[in-house]
Amino acid sequence: MSSNSNQMKIAIVSGASKKGDSVRGIGAHNSNLFAAFRKTSYKQSLPLRGKNYEIPEVSMNDDLSKFDIVHFTVFRPFFISLPFFKPKNTKFILTIHDLIMLIYPKHYPSGVKGWIKLQINKYLIKKHVDRIITISETSKKDICRFFRVKPEIVDVVYLAPKAAIKKIKNGEWEKDIRKKYNLPEKFVLFDHGLNFNKNLKTLVEACNRVNIPLVAIDEDTKNIEKLDLNHPELRHLKGVDFSKVIRPGYVIDEDLNCLFNLATICIQPSYYEGFGMPPIEAMTVGSPVICSKTQALVEVCGDACLYFDPYNALDLVEKIKMYLKDPKLRSEYVKKGYEQAKKYNWEKAAKETLESYRRV
Repeated sequence: MSSNSNQMKIAIVSGASKKGDSVRGIGAHNSNLFAAFRKTSYKQSLPLRGKNYEIPEVSMNDDLSKFDIVHFTVFRPFFISLPFFKPKNTKFILTIHDLIMLIYPKHYPSGVKGWIKLQINKYLIKKHVDRIITISETSKKDICRFFRVKPEIVDVVYLAPKAAIKKIKNGEWEKDIRKKYNLPEKFVLFDHGLNFNKNLKTLVEACNRVNIPLVAIDEDTKNIEKLDLNHPELRHLKGVDFSKVIRPGYVIDEDLNCLFNLATICIQPSYYEGFGMPPIEAMTVGSPVICSKTQALVEVCGDACLYFDPYNALDLVEKIKMYLKDPKLRSEYVKKGYEQAKKYNWEKAAKETLESYRRV
């Protein structure tokens, strides 16, 4: 970018929010990142317009030529995520969180229209995108493989827990939350989702075998009986016994934080993740974590949790029993978790995103 960073005009395109995006996932990423921009010590050199250092949000149909950089913060493979035309002096940055839909095509079928739009997206990325931001080295490898882009134009900027996620001292709040959500003394916490890659089936089976209650947070999980399990994206849940699973549905961030604080164990059983935020949130509050031994989770969690084979429920059973039977082991991993979680914060993410802006 030839202009001085103080003079750069930047806009973001977030697109229409998918259900849940505004409070979790992509929406949470955007809101926390841009809030961090306003707090960082770099704010005097941030290329933001307006007295509050707000980045204006625009749509793909607006006049993008008014901006030096347009940051597209949402990418969905089977929907057109970039404009067909790019202003001559404007740079495009695209955030791609993960490409899980392309990794498991049988479970996330594109359909003919979706496949065509994917090919258009591939073309538009090659033609228009100057830089890509993603959330792990794992996702970076996927992006380079599927879209055939050069690794040097892809920047990894790790996510971080939301401000609401923090350790809470013991108090009356514990009784209130247990009563509100009908929580037992000990429970496993899973946050969240029914998607195939989340591997909820294995987690339910393991918890049933250990006879420890599972609390699964997600609105769709709460309403599982109303969903069509013949749908390709839900077929993997046929035959899963949800009768013993506590399903509170969506919970506000403050209550979610309480659940993390109360959980006996937090488990991320995914076959695949682009990052895997719940384990880091659990580590932040001192809850012991078990993760499936898969790419991004190992990258993000390091040696701060127990790992299991996501295709082997009995392996997960053994890992759960290890925490339940060995308080010393539990304390050891809680301590490691605290240290691991410190590596992820939004001020760092804001600084690294700014660096991506400066590289174009």
